Amino acid sequence: MAQQFVLKTLLDFASAHSLRGYPGDCAKLHGHNWKIEVQVSGNKLNDIGMVIDFKEIKRHAKEVVKELDHTFLNDHPHFEVTNPTAENIAVYLFQEIQRRIASTDVTMHSITVWENDRNCVIYSE
Repeated sequence: MAQQFVLKTLLDFASAHSLRGYPGDCAKLHGHNWKIEVQVSGNKLNDIGMVIDFKEIKRHAKEVVKELDHTFLNDHPHFEVTNPTAENIAVYLFQEIQRRIASTDVTMHSITVWENDRNCVIYSE
């Protein structure tokens, strides 16, 4: 069986949103302190024994998270049409980080988006 390494780094951001079409309080403007777990995978180590430097993972992830930090998510171009649910936020983050980080040796494994200490969504492709 081939070896595989999964590397994980954590980030956070704060933002507000309202869920269109939701039959409850989440339809109203409210905010979260989101926690994000970014996992990338690879099966080859470079000359110094790394799949990818954690600093590089974090740099790419921070570029994407910075677009959302301290914003009203519904105003973000992606979420003007797509409802800013935790699930849709996870898809957006995954795909945007993947676009920046992907190489022949490293790819996104999964992303976990926590909206609070009790509720999260895990997304992978």
